Amino acid sequence: MAFEVGERVVAESESTNRGPRPGVVEEVLRGDPSPRYRIRRDDGHESIYTPASGALRAD
Repeated sequence: MAFEVGERVVAESESTNRGPRPGVVEEVLRGDPSPRYRIRRDDGHESIYTPASGALRAD
């Protein structure tokens, strides 16, 4: 699933010690088939995210 700037998303954590991280897509760096996004999380942190299958979902 591709996301657009401004969409709310939830990034699933790879760690069992950390829960899902909600945020907003700030920039689409690369589209399908290997999408890459700049996401500003609700806690104020920003990261570049290349989701694995099912690791990023709409909020």
